[in-house]
Amino acid sequence: MMSQANSYRIQQFAELAGVTVRTLHHYDRLNLLCPTRTEIGYRLYTDHDLERLEQIVALKFLGLSLKQIKAVLDRDARELPEILRSQRRALEEKRRQLERAIGAIRDAEGTIQPGEPADANVLRKIIEVIEMQEDTDYMKKYYSDEAWATLTERREMGPQSQEQVSQAWVELFRDVEDCLGEDPAAPRVQALAVRWKALVAEFTGGDTQLAAGLKSAWADREHWPESHQKYSGPFTDQRVWDFISRAMNCAGQ
Repeated sequence: MMSQANSYRIQQFAELAGVTVRTLHHYDRLNLLCPTRTEIGYRLYTDHDLERLEQIVALKFLGLSLKQIKAVLDRDARELPEILRSQRRALEEKRRQLERAIGAIRDAEGTIQPGEPADANVLRKIIEVIEMQEDTDYMKKYYSDEAWATLTERREMGPQSQEQVSQAWVELFRDVEDCLGEDPAAPRVQALAVRWKALVAEFTGGDTQLAAGLKSAWADREHWPESHQKYSGPFTDQRVWDFISRAMNCAGQ
């Protein structure tokens, strides 16, 4: 029953809002939804708390973490549009991943004939698509939400552009391998260091958060999923990384 001051005990409020008491306790511990207290310690919620809870539920439905929701509700609401844009991009990326998986399964359905052995290549294609999606989810942990949204946009460039970038890195790694054992301060090696830095700058576009995430990801590459390491194999030679690092240190870059 509602009290004279439109305040609610926790069980009443939970029933009114359609959430569990455990959830309200959790939100209270996170300082996300903090009720007032009676003299003997009972929680009391108000209509204002109900409004805030509705906002929490809505933002949670959109996929925001509780940490993000708290930041939105506690700070300037003008930050919300940018956070929503970032979340929209993340959901669009998830949709593209699901569409690729659905497409692979649809192709398999059209290829596999009832009563006949399944084509191993078709099934392998499905596995590759699913692994790619799992790899994407795994790599997200290295980046901030904003940097991940930017990285998602990078992936949206045309196949030709992606191929050009990949080829540029393959050629650079090959050239660095050819110089292993030389003086890192030698002009030829320093030219490679300049090319390396230019490719990184082209990818990050000067975005410091994206650069930090990229550095964090590659520093932890030995823990990447096996399937992701398979595709990144040409770029995982530790000798190349150590050598180019010494070359950049020589130049003070």
